[in-house]
Amino acid sequence: MGADPVIELRRYRHEDLSVIRQTLLDVHALIPEYPPDDPFDQRFPWFVDHWGKNPDFTCVIGYDRDQAVGFAYGAPLNDGREWWRDHLEPAPEKSRTYAVSELMVRPEWRKKGVSDRLHQALLADVKEDIAVLLVDSAHPKVQARYESWGYQKVGERQPFADSPKFSVMIKPLNPTGS
Repeated sequence: MGADPVIELRRYRHEDLSVIRQTLLDVHALIPEYPPDDPFDQRFPWFVDHWGKNPDFTCVIGYDRDQAVGFAYGAPLNDGREWWRDHLEPAPEKSRTYAVSELMVRPEWRKKGVSDRLHQALLADVKEDIAVLLVDSAHPKVQARYESWGYQKVGERQPFADSPKFSVMIKPLNPTGS
């Protein structure tokens, strides 16, 4: 397999969640950074359902034939609920926000450009002004990857008592106002 494998990217929406939910759970179960005995990571199905119930939920899954190799999903945040504002003063004037909730790639498909393609495809049709995401602060290489894609760390946050501390990262979208 070469450095740029041929994978098929398939787009899904809120109404497709019942079709793709198990695929997301199956890929998550293969990610070594998410041990099955960690109480926070055991709630991943809840997070899938939480994000998936958003009517503007979008998901991109990469496939090698019929095998899912990774996915990215997220949804716009409701106006006035942009939690990242706590970390940035003053907040940008254009602040409609798309939250990139998850980006996961199976270990054997890493370092092949898959995460970049999933991320780009997820944000391709986004109309919001800013993308926001959280990165586990214990994974500086992942944070560096997002920085190479134009994200900037603006603070840290621990959204749940049992969650890791995360770096809050934002990226301007549609910089020309288009």
